Amino acid sequence: MPNLITPDQLQPTLVAGIGCQRGCSARTLFELIEPTLERHGLQLQDLSALASIDIKSNEPGLLELARQLGLPLIFFSSAQLAPFESQLTHRSPLAFQHTKCHGVAESAALALASRSGPATLLIPRLKSQQATFALASALAQGR
Repeated sequence: MPNLITPDQLQPTLVAGIGCQRGCSARTLFELIEPTLERHGLQLQDLSALASIDIKSNEPGLLELARQLGLPLIFFSSAQLAPFESQLTHRSPLAFQHTKCHGVAESAALALASRSGPATLLIPRLKSQQATFALASALAQGR
């Protein structure tokens, strides 16, 4: 008999994808993410992880945000993000010029969420002056 999964065993994986300019502060990122989540009936505690592109792996504001939130921060190369291009709601020529990726926030969120199952964007790319944010979700089997 197959091992059936009941709906109460499914847990959503919510991943915040983040893109930012060099020198963007943790506070600036927080001020983009928290009110956006609240407008969608979510809280920072609902997040499973943060994701971005590997060229941001030493960005102090991004690292500080992950530390403050107590969340894992996973980085992807532009080649790892490329397969998600068809799911992007926005393609930025400027982002591509700097990163070789058409949309860091959405692609990174989808890339990480898809590790748990088929991923979809819950919150498409939102932009502030220094950062972008998107939220992706997938259903993960409970343990």
